Amino acid sequence: MTTEKIDGVSVTTQANVYFDGKCVSHGITYPDGTRKSVGVVLPATLTFGTGAPEVMECVGGSCEYKLAGSDAWVQSGPGDQFSVPGNSKFDIRVTDAYHYICHYG
Repeated sequence: MTTEKIDGVSVTTQANVYFDGKCVSHGITYPDGTRKSVGVVLPATLTFGTGAPEVMECVGGSCEYKLAGSDAWVQSGPGDQFSVPGNSKFDIRVTDAYHYICHYG
């Protein structure tokens, strides 16, 4: 199931802009302190590093991703999720805009 709406959160209005604008996100915080970010990756091939574990949820578009230590590219589309360990990296390849929610921890 794809998340379509998030109610009852605080939104950080200052955008996080990465890779010369190829990835833009906004932080959201739930009343219980849970943090997530919502954003978009524009067409590119990029490498992201993680501090905490992350779950990337696709809410629109698609991507291919490759986790650190793997040679396999995996397709991800609306409703799909993939997990990335903390203190790791992943490659993402996008041909059309990839809209996502990043769940931390």
